[in-house]
Amino acid sequence: MSARKRLAFACALLLAGGAQASAIGAHDDIQWNGRSASMSAQGDGGFVLHSPSGDRAIAAQPLTVHTASPLFDGLFAMAQDDLGHDAVSAIKDGAYDHGQEIPCVCYATGEKWPYVWTRDVSYSIDLALARVDADRARNTLRFKLSGVREPSVPQGLYVMQDTGSGGSWPISTDRVVWFLAARHLLDDKAFADDTWKAVKDTLAQDRLYVFDSHLGLYRGETSFLDWREQTYPAWTEKDVRYIGETFALSTNVLHYQALTLAAELADKKHDASAKDFHVQAEALKQAINAHFWRADRGMYMSYVGPHAMPIDSYDLLGIALAVTTGVADTAKAKQSLASYPTWDAGSPVIWPERKDQPIYHNRAIWPFVSAYSLRAARVVNDAPRIAHEMDSILRGAALASSNMENYELVSQAVHVDEGKLSGPVVNSPRQLWSVAGYLDMVISGVFGVTDDGSIDPKLPATWVKPLFGDTQQITLDLKGQHVTLVRPANIDGDLLVAQSQRRDGETTVVQLKAIHSGAKALRMDVPQFGPEMPDAPTVVDAPKGWQVSAAAKGVLYLDGHRIGPIEGSLVVPKGHTRQCFQLTRVDGALESLPSLPTCKGEEARISGGGPWEWKSTKAGSYDVSFDYVNNHGPINTGVTAAVKLLDVSCDGAAPQRVPVVMPHSLGTQRSTTVAFTAPAGATCRFRMDQGFNMSDLSHNAHYTGEQGGASGPVNDAGVQAMLVSPSPRGTSAP
Repeated sequence: MSARKRLAFACALLLAGGAQASAIGAHDDIQWNGRSASMSAQGDGGFVLHSPSGDRAIAAQPLTVHTASPLFDGLFAMAQDDLGHDAVSAIKDGAYDHGQEIPCVCYATGEKWPYVWTRDVSYSIDLALARVDADRARNTLRFKLSGVREPSVPQGLYVMQDTGSGGSWPISTDRVVWFLAARHLLDDKAFADDTWKAVKDTLAQDRLYVFDSHLGLYRGETSFLDWREQTYPAWTEKDVRYIGETFALSTNVLHYQALTLAAELADKKHDASAKDFHVQAEALKQAINAHFWRADRGMYMSYVGPHAMPIDSYDLLGIALAVTTGVADTAKAKQSLASYPTWDAGSPVIWPERKDQPIYHNRAIWPFVSAYSLRAARVVNDAPRIAHEMDSILRGAALASSNMENYELVSQAVHVDEGKLSGPVVNSPRQLWSVAGYLDMVISGVFGVTDDGSIDPKLPATWVKPLFGDTQQITLDLKGQHVTLVRPANIDGDLLVAQSQRRDGETTVVQLKAIHSGAKALRMDVPQFGPEMPDAPTVVDAPKGWQVSAAAKGVLYLDGHRIGPIEGSLVVPKGHTRQCFQLTRVDGALESLPSLPTCKGEEARISGGGPWEWKSTKAGSYDVSFDYVNNHGPINTGVTAAVKLLDVSCDGAAPQRVPVVMPHSLGTQRSTTVAFTAPAGATCRFRMDQGFNMSDLSHNAHYTGEQGGASGPVNDAGVQAMLVSPSPRGTSAP
């Protein structure tokens, strides 16, 4: 029987009430894939971890667990020891202040990432660090707030989007993850006031620049999955405009959470904006469920393309956030977790994997994502996944002798040599969000300590023997809070939950009972890799329309909408708009990422850098984009995506103002496409006004990696022409 089948069989027995082993072996060690680790407790409260990389001495720590397992107790201490090294008084990065140290009593991101990055620290603080050291957590978050240094643009207090694809925001738009962390730290009035101002200003800015009113979603890259070649079509390596026109599940769920927090804060302040924030949050929740849910897969898609084109790609963080924020109802939450596949070693952060990409986000387990998956599994009492994520988090830390950034999916190794596909390409010890994920696995996952301090344990039955041994109770000692779990006399079920609770001084004593969760077994019978992406279709003029040809059997899409299967060629009727065709390849049940589009049809090109003038032929909605060059930074980083506000004034119509984004480019490329409406026969005048980008923030005076930093803001592109065509989106404009 294969390893995968053995684990599936074990899960089936577990659901039937059988007691299977956890990752911790019968002799309190880890045995995995030819490697082993064990822990020795020392008399002074410290430990020594014996791992494949050698022995690691771990000093006694302020937070402790007392179980029958020295390995479990010692790894909790090791996570705190890792965290102690990440708690710094100064940070540095080669792209800021020429690599010199910047004073900051805060959390650094990891051994190989000694800086403060918005998403890393925010997820870390949300997982556990707000509870461990609230003051340091606030300092860290404050470092990512900034005022504006450019006087000609709207002033405010904004969360910073770090350097990223195409010159950062608004190609990457997950900076609102900051509010996921900030919500835990609002007992400090000054910080709460800053949070209120930042959430109002940041959300207003995102509403203007990245919200699409036609779909009701926010545009931008997937959160954390920011190495575009790993998860987006290969052609985005050289052109990130597509990413800026797509919609990511994780980023939209984070906007939902930020809107919810804004509504709660407005309610407390009796601010008139409360109603609008509530309405926007509810509308976004409905739009997420309308556009990301894929019933045939039983999961939320990781992202959808322009016009909400479905993409057969999934990511665990996005799904977990949808569950934990309440975006997913109970039925969708259970189905999403049951449908998302896993491997013996743990759960991949994306699925399906890419054959042509090295190991990093691709073919990888990231412990912090496993921690969010564990949180989601607790929401719906998914006992098999709770156990599986706990096993994976503990095993990885024990075998690596640190809380590593990531692991290869099948072996859970910190590096696998496969030539150009070797990886993980980068793998930092004591990675902050991995440390936080481990702490959360113990504090919340095992002992059930929730955000409000209440106790809600959901302990898999497989963990009872290694944690309790022959004893009746296990204990967690936090600052000012102690939790004791008491095992039940009989274990008839797969999940232990609270039967009763009582207070004994500062200690909450919880009597556990076993229940049958009814959760499905883990899904482990799926292909690892998705199909290869096809070449762009060939489209030529034919007597009855456009003749579209595909080199291999696949599926044809027109403007993001599925036309149907294609093998060889077919003729598609011409429309009155510019039509863009894309192909996917189908292999078994999976569909590939989409090809580069081939576009045909009417399009007016007005040369020059503006202002421009154009006359409509009929009333309706039109698309407009621009040929441009933005050479102010490389494709993969920077803060100088050019962001403009296009002023459209058509005879007989009210003025319109829409954002246009021109990210860093390799030569001449096309900007993002926006829509406007025009009456029949109207002359329209177009003027491009200055918008806002991350180089406008005061904090980026420290940025010395590329342009837009110490020498001043840069929000500019060389515009060569304006392109106008009838819009396939009907009469609505973004």
